[in-house]
Amino acid sequence: MLQISTLREKSDFVIERLAVKNFDAKLIIAEVLSLDETKRKMQNELDQLLFEQNTLAKQVGELYKAGKKAEGDDLKNKSTALKESSAHLQNQLNEVEEKLHSELVKLPNIPSDSVPKGKTPEDNEVVHQEGVIPELGPDAKPHWELTSKYDIIDFELGVKLTGAGFPVYKGKGARLQRALINYFLDKATAAGYREIQPPIMVNRDSAYGTGQLPDKDAQMYHVQLDEFYLIPTAEVPVTNIYRDVIVKGEELPIKMTGYTPCFRREAGSYGKDVRGLNRLHQFDKVEIVQIETPENSYKALEGMVEHVSNLLRALQLPFRILRLCGGDMSFASALTFDFEVYSAAQKNGWRCSVSNFETFQANRMKLRYRTGSDKPQIAHTLNGSALALPRIVAALLENNQGPNGVTIPDALRSYTGFDTIS
Repeated sequence: MLQISTLREKSDFVIERLAVKNFDAKLIIAEVLSLDETKRKMQNELDQLLFEQNTLAKQVGELYKAGKKAEGDDLKNKSTALKESSAHLQNQLNEVEEKLHSELVKLPNIPSDSVPKGKTPEDNEVVHQEGVIPELGPDAKPHWELTSKYDIIDFELGVKLTGAGFPVYKGKGARLQRALINYFLDKATAAGYREIQPPIMVNRDSAYGTGQLPDKDAQMYHVQLDEFYLIPTAEVPVTNIYRDVIVKGEELPIKMTGYTPCFRREAGSYGKDVRGLNRLHQFDKVEIVQIETPENSYKALEGMVEHVSNLLRALQLPFRILRLCGGDMSFASALTFDFEVYSAAQKNGWRCSVSNFETFQANRMKLRYRTGSDKPQIAHTLNGSALALPRIVAALLENNQGPNGVTIPDALRSYTGFDTIS
């Protein structure tokens, strides 16, 4: 959530920057500033009424002590009238604050200065590319045919048990999943991230804190009876550990990693892009999260990008890194780098993201840090996929297929316990 002070002082700047995300903020910001002005006037009036009440209360007590009951009763009646007026004004103020908040949360995060303009993924900027794309020949199969051939992932059984987008992993497919989870977690903890095993359902405050609500309400599975949400990523519960917390400055950076199943409705997805592992409603992912100071957050982002790059190098997967344009960024992100992992049989890329949210999430969560006796400051939050398993499994299967089966990369063999899937 953007800070009111930023909108007051830099409204033209905010409007200009949000236009990079193809978001017209003029009307919302005008409404926010109008409501903010009304709120401040009402607050000043309420403060004055409360001051007068306190003053009268002291005077009433002094008059009663002095035996001046009639005068005391008269002031007491005035005090009662003031209490009724202040209660009415407080209700009006609450309504204005609710309207202000409902408008404020409609505004996306301001994109970083380095974010390129654009509306579609074609406008993203390629900043790095490496790895050798394998030449597999005309007989190469997409991963959904390979998983059926080797009986390692059963999409039809998932439909029977639950529905489309809920695959069943079997035999070496299940072992490969477990191997990747452990591998990614081990690499993250070796890089200084503390492992967290969080709940996979969160309350509304948590979903709001990281920006899923209200923006992504339609994409989340909602357990209405209990008012819980199935998480779309471990980012949500892990980052919310520090909601309503003032962190000591010397504790930063805070680095956390977590494995969870993830759940996304993916409303509106259809066609070839939903085949096999391409678009799931339930999938496994290892996430990395950092809480940092504003002056160090972009250096931390660089470190997270390098961490994900090293994972892909170790798995011998060709990839490129994209700096997302304004139109392809998330609602909450200030800067996002996407990793496209090439899948040879489908001749396309699989994307995993690393993002800096600057103060956007922390402001919602009231996550602050304090250095010494200084005034608390809003922290910066960052997160990244490290990595999402469906995209990696699909790329591993497609890129490493051969006449004798699928070859497992050297880095994973001690985790899988096998060299090939055949």
